[in-house]
Amino acid sequence: MVLLDFLCYAFIAVVFIQVVYYLFIFGNFAFLKQKKPSSKNIPVSVIICAKNEAENLKNFLPSIINQDYPEFEIVLINDDSNDDTLEIIEEFAQAHHIIKIVNVKNVEAFWGNKKYALTLGIKASKYDYLLFSDADCQPVSNTWIKEMSAHFSNKKSIVLGYGGYAKVKHSFLNKLIRFETVMTAVQYFSFAKMGMPYMGVGRNLAYTKNEFFNANGFIKHIKVRSGDDDLFINEVANSKNTAISFSSGSFTSSIPETRFKAWIKQKRRHVSTAKLYKPKHKMLLGLFYLSNVLFWIMALILLAITYNWMLVLGLFLLRISIQYLIIGFSSKKLKELDILLLLPVLEITLIISQFVIFINNLISKPDFWK
Repeated sequence: MVLLDFLCYAFIAVVFIQVVYYLFIFGNFAFLKQKKPSSKNIPVSVIICAKNEAENLKNFLPSIINQDYPEFEIVLINDDSNDDTLEIIEEFAQAHHIIKIVNVKNVEAFWGNKKYALTLGIKASKYDYLLFSDADCQPVSNTWIKEMSAHFSNKKSIVLGYGGYAKVKHSFLNKLIRFETVMTAVQYFSFAKMGMPYMGVGRNLAYTKNEFFNANGFIKHIKVRSGDDDLFINEVANSKNTAISFSSGSFTSSIPETRFKAWIKQKRRHVSTAKLYKPKHKMLLGLFYLSNVLFWIMALILLAITYNWMLVLGLFLLRISIQYLIIGFSSKKLKELDILLLLPVLEITLIISQFVIFINNLISKPDFWK
C-alpha cells in the first residue's frame, strides 16, 4: 500500500509538470497571434545544399525561382553528387541568371560533411541575409522569401520557420511524422518566444552572414557531421536576436519518408545532436520527455489496478484535455489539424520510437548526410 501511495503521489507530481509545460511553456506559442511585420524587401540569398537530388531539384526548384520577391539569388551547392544533380543545376542556371552554382568536391579533412559544403555556399553568396532550405523541400507559397525575411530587423538576425511534411492519405506513419514535426515546432517556437531559443530546422531557417562569421561558422561542431541547423542555432541564438515566423505563407513542405525503418534512420541523425545542446536546454527537454513517459506508464498502472481510480482518472483527463487544447491551437496554426484524431496513439507510438532511437544511438553511431 505504501508503494501504491508513493506511485499515486508521483503521478500527481508528473501531471503537474506536464500541465506546467503545456500551459505555461507551449501555451506561449499556442495562444500567440502572428504580428504581420512590414515587408523589408532586403536582398536575400537562398541557399540549398544538394547531394544526389536531381529529381527533387527538377520538381521543387521552380517554386523557389518563381518567388514573388524583388531581389534574391539562389545559391545551389552540389555536394559531390554522383547522379545528375550538377547537370540539372547547370541547366537551371543557364535559364535563370539568379542562380549561382557552388560545386563542392570532397576533401579528406571534411569527407561527406554537409557543413563544409554549406560554408562554401555561404562564402559564395553575395547578400547579407541568408535563407536556407533543402533540395527535397518547397515553399508552400510564392511569398515564402517575403514572409521569412520580413522578420529581420536591426535586432533580429535569426528567423526560425516551420518546415512541414506533405500529407499522405491513409498512412499512419505519415501522421506520426507530422505529429513529431508539430511537437518539435511547438517546442522550439515556444522556447524562442520565452527568450530561450535552442534550435531551428534547416528546411526553413534564416540568419545573417554576420551571425555566421561572428561565430566562426560551424567550427565549434565541425566534426559533428549533423547539426548544421540545430547546433548552430543552439550556439548563437538568444532572447534578443531571434524571431519566429509561423504565417502559413512562410511554411515549407518536404517529402516524408514512407517506410518506418527509413524514418527511424533519419531521426537517429537528428536526435544524435541533442546531447550537444546547452545544459539548460537538455535539462528542460529531458524533463518533458521523462514526464511524458512516466505519465503514460503510471496512468496505465494505476488505472489497471483501479487504485484511487477517480483521482487518477480525473488527473489523466485533465492532462489529456490540456494537451488537446494546446496542440489543437498549435496544429491549427501549422495547418496540421488532422493529427488530433489519433493524438494519444501518436504520442505513445512516438515515445516508444524515441526510446528505440535512443537505444540504437547508444549501440551504434547513426549515418550522416547521405
